[in-house]
Amino acid sequence: MANTERVPRSGQRSELRTVFRSVGGRTEIGDKYHTAPVKIAKAFPVQEQLAVIVMDVSPGMLEGDRYEMEWMACERSHVMITNQSFMKVHPSRAGRSSELRQRFLLERGAVVEHMPEPVMLYRDASFLSRTTVELAPGAIWMQADVLCPGRGLRGEKFHYRAYDNRLTVYAGDELIFHQRQWIQPERQALGAPGSWEEMTHWAYFFVFSDRVDPSLTARLQAVIERYPPPEAHRVVAAASSTYKFGAAVSACSTAAWPLQELMRLLWDGARDHLLGLPPLRLLQG
Repeated sequence: MANTERVPRSGQRSELRTVFRSVGGRTEIGDKYHTAPVKIAKAFPVQEQLAVIVMDVSPGMLEGDRYEMEWMACERSHVMITNQSFMKVHPSRAGRSSELRQRFLLERGAVVEHMPEPVMLYRDASFLSRTTVELAPGAIWMQADVLCPGRGLRGEKFHYRAYDNRLTVYAGDELIFHQRQWIQPERQALGAPGSWEEMTHWAYFFVFSDRVDPSLTARLQAVIERYPPPEAHRVVAAASSTYKFGAAVSACSTAAWPLQELMRLLWDGARDHLLGLPPLRLLQG
C-alpha cells in the first residue's frame, strides 16, 4: 500500500536579478536572470518610464522558502515595480520561516517606484523581510507596504507566528535610515491601549532622495488630511521627515483597501512633487 503521509518539502531558493538602463531616453531591461518560481511576467513602457510586473508561479511562500531579488537602476533609468497579487505566506513550523531579501541599487538620477500588493500572513506563518536601498546623488526610491493580519473570513486574524520587516537605506556610503517592524502576536498585547487597539492592518509609505525636503513631508500630510476614509473603516495616519533625505508615512486601519487607496494617493502626491508626473495606472497593461 502506498505511503500517503504528507512530507513537507524543503525550502526553495529563488533568485531574480534585473538591470534597467536608459537608452535614448527610454528605460529598458538590460540584463535579467531568474530561477523559479519568481519571474518578471511583463514589462512595458507607460508614460515616461518602464513598468514591471513580477509573478510568483507557486501558491505563495512556503516554509523555508527564500526569495532573493536585486534591482539595479542605471543612470537616469526610471522603473515602476509591482506584483500580480497579494504576497501569500503559508504556515511554518516553530523555528522555521519564509524569507524575502531585496536590494535596490540606484545610480545617479535613477528613479524606482516599488508598489507591491499587500502581504497576507496565513495561520502559523513566519515571515522575514529584508530590504536594502543604496542611493547615488539625484536618485529617488519610493515604496508602499500594506500588511494584512491573516485571512479574515477564515478567522485567522493575528494567528501568524511572526513578521520581521527591516528596511535599510544608504546615501552613498552613509546609513541614513533603518527601521525594524517585529510583530509576534502571541507575545505582544496588540489590542492594548496605545498599541494597535482595534486596528488590524498596517501600511508604510517611504520616499528617499537627496531631492526630498520638508515640503514633501508637508505635501504628504496634506494628502492624509484630505483623504476621506470609508465610514466602516477608520484610518489613522501621519507623515514625518526622516533623519536625512527622506519622508515616511505610517498608517493603520481595519481593512486593507482603505490603506491601499491612501498609499495610491500618497504615491500620486510624491510623483507630482518630485517628478512633475501625473498618476501612474497600469490597468491598461
